[in-house]
Amino acid sequence: MMAEQQTFVIVGGGLAGARAAEAIRGEGFTGRVVIVAAEDAYPYIRPPLSKEYLQGGADRDSVFVHPADWYAQQDIEVLRGHEASALSPGSHELTLVSGEVRRYDKLLLATGATPRRFGGEGAQLPGVHYLRTVADSSALRAALSPGNRRVVVVGSGWIGLEVAATALGYGNSVTVLGHEPVPLAAAVGERVGHVFAGLHREHGVDLRSSTDVDALLGDARGVTGVRTASGDVVPADVVVLGIGVIPNSGLAEAAGLEVDNGIVTDASFQTTDADVYAVGDVASVYHPVLGRRIRIEHWANAENAGAAAGRAMAGAEVSYDEIPYFYTDQFDLGMEYSGYGVLAADAEVVFRGDVEGREFIAFWVKDSRVVAGMNVNVWDVNETVQRLIRERVPVDAARLQDESMALEDLLSPVGADEGN
Repeated sequence: MMAEQQTFVIVGGGLAGARAAEAIRGEGFTGRVVIVAAEDAYPYIRPPLSKEYLQGGADRDSVFVHPADWYAQQDIEVLRGHEASALSPGSHELTLVSGEVRRYDKLLLATGATPRRFGGEGAQLPGVHYLRTVADSSALRAALSPGNRRVVVVGSGWIGLEVAATALGYGNSVTVLGHEPVPLAAAVGERVGHVFAGLHREHGVDLRSSTDVDALLGDARGVTGVRTASGDVVPADVVVLGIGVIPNSGLAEAAGLEVDNGIVTDASFQTTDADVYAVGDVASVYHPVLGRRIRIEHWANAENAGAAAGRAMAGAEVSYDEIPYFYTDQFDLGMEYSGYGVLAADAEVVFRGDVEGREFIAFWVKDSRVVAGMNVNVWDVNETVQRLIRERVPVDAARLQDESMALEDLLSPVGADEGN
């Protein structure tokens, strides 16, 4: 008697879910693969939503992971516009908001994260924007592209600063209101944060730090201003709220899975239920190098971890140990960052190159090892930076700073070329 065909269900229509489905098929799985996507769209990539697409340099179709017909060719069913409402691990069932129940043999939660909402007055006014989905980006692009508007960005993190740069590029006046004393200090430290602060101010952004927002002002016609906690009112025609995200872990928590700043998994993305996996922004994954769990919200994690999770579901042996990576483009500054933020938080920062001219590499060094690196307007070095981190090569500040020494030569430990 022929065995019943297995069904793998992926909850989430983002990059991580698409890469997981692709990897499941790549491992030779011939059963049913179903992607449940809450948005009425095929899986797409998020970085262009705050970069090329928002800037008007790419069309909407460019954000999709695969063309629509690719899923049919791979025999992958995509349920667009279907949100999951309940997960029952005991019965291996997923219930949709429509009431439909889907049975699964294995299931992957790739539900992502939701922008943190502003809790004060005026949050629902016309002209107030968040940026997470392709619809959000389309709406914001339409609001920014006429130019000559007063744009206020609340939040001085990566999304806030990228939106600010794009808004200014359209010919708008831009004010950024940041809670932190230095933008990005929580992510890259104050010294590097000052580099980005200087970049924005030089280009004309009114960047205000240590500023909290009390209310958004306006009427039925739209937002007209932002009132700060000190009582100042900043005039606004468009307000963009970039105050962080919250992992969409409610489905898992209600199902009894362990949740701690995301859905808890081992290094193979398996949750506390053997047939349920989690990946991407929503997952708090054990990292074997760090010996602890981390939750990463960047594109490269969705790309690489999504594929790894798919392989694990299909039966491959997986212990995910990729080095976190992200990038940004703002005005004339391009940057790549690789490394472990949890280790970099209290590490020494060593600079190589011209910091004032914004053409340098920053290394975060802890216990004589590089734990993170950022190349700013310096290219074709990220692979070497990642090797320094991965191979834990002993380094000293003088060698890192010495531009006469090729970066690749730093891979040789201190003293390796001596005494021969």
